Amino acid sequence: MQKIIILLVCILGTINYSQAQDSTEVQTFSLSLEDAIIYGLQNSYTTKNARTDVEIALKQKWEIIAQGLPQIGGEITYQNQLIQPTSFIPAVVFDPSADPGSFIPVQFSQKQNASAIATWNQLLFDGSYIVGVQSSKTLLQISQNAKVKTDLEVKQGIIEAYGNVLLARESVSILQKNLNTLDKNLSDTQKIFENGLTEEEDVEQLQITFLGLETQLNNTVRQLAIAYDMLKLTLGISIDSKLEVTDSLEDLAMQYYDLNLLTQSISPENNIDFRIAEDQTNLARTEVKLEKSKALPRLSAYINYGTAGASNSFTFFDDEQRYFEQSIVGVSLSVPIFSSGMRAARTAQKELAYRKSLEDLEQTRNQVKLEIASARNDYQFALDNFATQEKNLALSERIENKNSIKFFEGIASSFELSEAQTQLYQAQQDYLQAMYEVIANKAALEKTLDTTTYQPQQN
Repeated sequence: MQKIIILLVCILGTINYSQAQDSTEVQTFSLSLEDAIIYGLQNSYTTKNARTDVEIALKQKWEIIAQGLPQIGGEITYQNQLIQPTSFIPAVVFDPSADPGSFIPVQFSQKQNASAIATWNQLLFDGSYIVGVQSSKTLLQISQNAKVKTDLEVKQGIIEAYGNVLLARESVSILQKNLNTLDKNLSDTQKIFENGLTEEEDVEQLQITFLGLETQLNNTVRQLAIAYDMLKLTLGISIDSKLEVTDSLEDLAMQYYDLNLLTQSISPENNIDFRIAEDQTNLARTEVKLEKSKALPRLSAYINYGTAGASNSFTFFDDEQRYFEQSIVGVSLSVPIFSSGMRAARTAQKELAYRKSLEDLEQTRNQVKLEIASARNDYQFALDNFATQEKNLALSERIENKNSIKFFEGIASSFELSEAQTQLYQAQQDYLQAMYEVIANKAALEKTLDTTTYQPQQN
């Protein structure tokens, strides 16, 4: 029996240890850019909050609508009069011969009483309610368009963060390759110097270049780690998770090389920023209507039903306790008559705010036109610069190769070789940056040209 108990304890301990390992297991993600966009639009912190804002707006809309629907409330009260109120009545009521100026103290009510009442209230007409329902629809539209804008911004942020990872990764790869090549050149030059066939300055010049390149590599490795963490944060992935990107910078740049996008047109009215500004204008117009509606009468009806009982002791649950019913039906009409100009002042304020919103709308229209033109120009420059940097890289590679051959043949100096190498390293970084700019600027242009409309989820 003791052996069985020991065996069970060991099994339970193993199960608990396995569960603890599972709970602390680090998640691993392997994502292409397309996968990252899909994942981020569902799981990023920003998009989750945007979806919550839409849900809040839906609840607010129903809250406003419900104000015009039947409202039923109930109330149960119990009172125990520790000291009962005393009234005074003329003594002649009980004794005709009593002094006319004398009074007798009496207590009419019983010491304890209990009552229960239910009330049904119904709004029949209220101009503010009608406008309020319209306002709730506008607020919902604002939150829905804000969700669209958030999705566009998150998508752009994911593309840029993903591109930064690829840029840093390619930079590390190229720098490591350059460092290996330079290390070999330095070793060969050191041997040539030891044989007395070159000057020490040539070795020192290559050492300077090597140390600078090594420092740059170490910094880029750290930047790569930060870029990965930034991408995780943008996607809504834990920083402690492992993430692998499957696309390459060059392949992605080729995919984002799209001349047709430069000719795509869009009406400013379809831009999400304009639609949000238009929503704000509609809301301002609704607020004007709301202030004007407050001058209209308010009509409501109610009906209640209740029962009450009284006793000098607590007998309210006894069968002999008597209860008396009561019920009231009523209508209430509230009519604003005179406010000393207060309503007119409030209405004037809302009309001025509406006028400002119209100016803001026109300003947004022109801003959108400018943003589209600017985004097109940036993307066109990115495409042109990409082609230029590709040519510059090829030229720099040939120049560096020629100077390397000349250096080991004793024709070129170490300074000339170092200058050619520095030019090559810069051309490599410029080429990588140009590929990233193609990706990032296309993402910015697509965001500006996007005409996505919000599609609410069907429950």
